[in-house]
Amino acid sequence: MNLGQSLLLGIAVGDALGVPVEFTSRDFLRAHPVKDMLAYGTHNQPLGTWSDDSSLSFCLAESLSANAYDLKDIAKGIVSWFQDATWTPNGNVFDIGGQTRNAIDELVAIFKRKNFAELNQRHNNNEFSNGNGALMRILPLAFETFDLPILKKWQLIKEVGSLTHAHIRSNMACMIAVLFIEELLDGAKKNIAYLVAKNQCLSFFESNDFPSTEIDKFCRILAFNIQSFEEEEIKSDGYVLHTLEAALWCVMKGESYEETVLMAVNLGEDTDTTAAVAGGMAGLIYGASSIPKKWLDVLVKVNKIKDLGKRLFDQYYE
Repeated sequence: MNLGQSLLLGIAVGDALGVPVEFTSRDFLRAHPVKDMLAYGTHNQPLGTWSDDSSLSFCLAESLSANAYDLKDIAKGIVSWFQDATWTPNGNVFDIGGQTRNAIDELVAIFKRKNFAELNQRHNNNEFSNGNGALMRILPLAFETFDLPILKKWQLIKEVGSLTHAHIRSNMACMIAVLFIEELLDGAKKNIAYLVAKNQCLSFFESNDFPSTEIDKFCRILAFNIQSFEEEEIKSDGYVLHTLEAALWCVMKGESYEETVLMAVNLGEDTDTTAAVAGGMAGLIYGASSIPKKWLDVLVKVNKIKDLGKRLFDQYYE
């Protein structure tokens, strides 16, 4: 399977592993660790069901595979997911963050006004609006940003992320994740990919006068090696910085796709998102063939996801 399929299947399988135990504490999962795909649980969903993390990643991938980069079409996909259940596993939206829900209302209003320039101008100064709802869906954008100058990469990442989460901290987290994915797409080993991505981001942030208070928030990723921290120092709630740290921590410490995503799920709390982000990264590192067949066999709409991955790959590599 190709890089598009490896990324998207990696996201969806990690997500589906985490859905049944979302919001479960780390202490409980230490005593009762997730070792395999489960059914029902937190959201009462069938085996192999993925959440909004995958749905919105697929909506982005769908837009990119059809149009390359079109911000209006990407925004339309987000709205269609919520209103029409586009790219949902079982025809219903069962998990959505508060910030994402509010942002969709704002996007609907923009479409009604037909003032689409507003899509490029979204901004948010409220640091308490930094949930992980942009980070969880941003990874496919790396196919588009791969060959662009770094300032253009930032522009596109900021635009797409800001459709739902427009604070600079969320934008910066998305930038780090996308540049890491770019290096993996280029065939770099994970240690090199991490080193290159963090050095690129730190240099870009510092040379473009990003607030030092914001850069400092990412010091454990950019100034240190995230894998050097102990599990007790890694948080796995829905805060964008914690999700990025947790996903990278699992990716850098894990030695296979399976080990990486199970590690992510068993950190607890926002299990589906941590495992979706880590799973997308691990899917590229180890390849789709490394994902256990027993998990792919029960993944909802697996063939549709494979087809989307192929179309995403073909758009950029043919």
